[in-house]
Amino acid sequence: MNLQVVKRWMLLLLCFAFAFGLAACSSNQGAANEPGEQNSGETASNGSSESANPNPVKLRIMWWGSQSRHDATLKALELYTQKNPHVTFEPEFSGWEGYWDKLSTQAAAKNAPDIIQMDAAYLAEYASRKQLADITEGIDTSGMDAALLNTGKYNDSLYAIALGNNAFGLAYNKEMIEKLGLPLPKDGWTWEQYFQYGRDIKAKLGPEGHALMDHTGALDIYGIYQMSHGKGYYVTPDGKFNIDKQLWLEWVNTFSQLREEGVVPPADAAVTDKELDPALDLLNNGKVAIRQLHAAQSGALDSMKPGAYAMVTMPNGPEGAGWLKPSMFWSVSSDSKHVEEAKKFINWFINDIEAAEILGTTRGVPVSKDVLGHLEPKFNEADRMGISLIQNTSSIAQPFQADPKGWSNFRAKDYVTIAEKIQFGQLTPEQAWEEIVAMAQDYQ
Repeated sequence: MNLQVVKRWMLLLLCFAFAFGLAACSSNQGAANEPGEQNSGETASNGSSESANPNPVKLRIMWWGSQSRHDATLKALELYTQKNPHVTFEPEFSGWEGYWDKLSTQAAAKNAPDIIQMDAAYLAEYASRKQLADITEGIDTSGMDAALLNTGKYNDSLYAIALGNNAFGLAYNKEMIEKLGLPLPKDGWTWEQYFQYGRDIKAKLGPEGHALMDHTGALDIYGIYQMSHGKGYYVTPDGKFNIDKQLWLEWVNTFSQLREEGVVPPADAAVTDKELDPALDLLNNGKVAIRQLHAAQSGALDSMKPGAYAMVTMPNGPEGAGWLKPSMFWSVSSDSKHVEEAKKFINWFINDIEAAEILGTTRGVPVSKDVLGHLEPKFNEADRMGISLIQNTSSIAQPFQADPKGWSNFRAKDYVTIAEKIQFGQLTPEQAWEEIVAMAQDYQ
C-alpha cells in the first residue's frame, strides 16, 4: 500500500471519530436536563408555561338590582379573583331603570360587557340579533331542572343560564295592615277580593291614604290578568297582538274608578314610583299598602324595613294566578374576546358552594340542587318569605311567556306612554285603545 492511500484512510478515520464525538456530546447535554425542564431562553412548544401562568384577563360584567345584590356580587367577584388571580373584573351595575337603554346602546356599538345579566323579556331580542354567544357547551348544568335550563334557549341553542327560580306576586306592609285592624291577605284570593281589599284598606286610612298600586300602565300585570281569564298573554309567542278589547277596557275602567275613590294614588304620585328605592318605592314610603314584586326580591324588600313586609300570591282568575319564571340570567356577549373565561366564571357562579354562601338568594332560589340543599338550613326569614311565595304559586301558576322579539319595547315604553295619558285624563280608555292598536301594528 503506497503512502497516498494510507493518508486517505487516516483522514477518513479522523472524520468518523469527530462525528461520533459530536453525537455523544449532544446526547450527554440533553440527558443533563431533568424531565420537564427547558433550556435557558427556550419556551415549551406545548404551551405548558402559558397554562401555568395564564395571561391576565379583565372581564366586564353588568347587572341590575338592589344594593344587597350589588354588595353580594362584588364579594363574589373578589372571591373568584382570589381563586383565579389572572381574572379581574370591571363591574357595571344600576337599578332596572335605564339598564336596558344602556345595554342596547353598548350592544349596537359592539361594546357590550363580556358578561350580561339578562332578563327573559329581552332574551329573544338579543339572541335573534346575534348579540349573545352560544353557551351550550362548557357549563355544568347537571344540577338544574330541565325546564329551568330551557328558559335560556332560543332556537334550541343556549344563550343564557338561569340564576334562580322565581315567582311573581304581591308584597304588602304587614305592620301597616295589622295596625289598621284588618286580616292579612291570604294566598288563593281572587281579583275581586283583591280590589275589595284595597277599598277596605282605603276606608281605614282615610282621605290621605292609598292602598293599591295603579296598574293601568303595567302591561305585564294586565297580561297575567288576561291569562288568568283564559285569553292568553297580551302578545302571542309568534309576536301577534293579543289584547282582548273588552277585558282590557274592564281592567282600565276598574283602575280609573279606583283612582277616583283614592284606592290607588293620583297619577302624579303613581308615576314617581321606583321599585325598591328606599325613598321612591311607594310601598316603602307608605303611599300604598300593597305592590307587585318578585320572590327573588324578598331580601331587598326586607332590607329596607326588616320584618315589616310579607308576600302573597297574585289574585286568582278562572285559569290560575301569576307564574313561575327564571329570576334572571347570565349571558355572554357575542363580541366578547373572553367567551371561554366568561363561561368558566358562570359555571363557578351557579355551582360553587363558597360563592353560594356569599350570594344567598340575591338572585332567587339557587338553581343547583346541591347548592340549594347546602344553603337551605341557613336561610333567613326574608329568604323563606320568597321561597314561600314560589311554593305557594307553583300549584296555581300559569305558563310563563317571555315577550317575543321587539315587544319588550312596546310593553315598557310605548304602552306606558299611552297608559299615562289615561291616568292624567288626557285620553279616555276608548281613545287609548285605538292608539294602542295602531301602535301595535308596528311590532307585528
